[in-house]
Amino acid sequence: MSGLEIILLCLVLQAAVSDLAWRRIPNVLVAAGLLLALALHWRLGGGSALLAQGLAGATVGLLLFLPLYALGGMAAGDVKLAAMAGSFVGPWQALQLSLLSAMAGGVLALCCLQLARWRGGKAEGMPYAVAIAAGTVASVVLAHR
Repeated sequence: MSGLEIILLCLVLQAAVSDLAWRRIPNVLVAAGLLLALALHWRLGGGSALLAQGLAGATVGLLLFLPLYALGGMAAGDVKLAAMAGSFVGPWQALQLSLLSAMAGGVLALCCLQLARWRGGKAEGMPYAVAIAAGTVASVVLAHR
C-alpha cells in the first residue's frame, strides 16, 4: 500500500467518524486532503501528474456525486469528500471508488431504514461519509489484488 493510499484512508475514515458524531464533514479536512493530494502528485510525479491524476480524479469524484446533491439526495460535504478522495487515486479509480461508495450507500440506506423502523420513527438521513469511506477502502483493497 502506498503512502498516498494510507493518507487517503486516514482522511476518509476521519470524515466518516465526524459524519457519524456530528453529522458534518469539516471543510478543513476536505480542503487539506485535496491540497495534500495535489501537492504529493506534483512532488512524486512532476507537473503533468498533477493534472493527469489529481485534478482529473477530483473532477470525476465531483461530477459523479454533484447531481445527487442538486437533487437533494446528498449533502455538499459528501460531494466534496468524493472529489477529495478522487484527487488521491486518479480518474479511473475515482470512478470505481464512486461506484463502490454508491453500493455501500445502498446497504447503509437499508440499514438506516431498518433502524428507524425498529425505533418506531422516520429515517432522518444518513452519514454518507461512511459509505464513501467503505467504497474507498474497497477500492484500495481491489487495487492491490
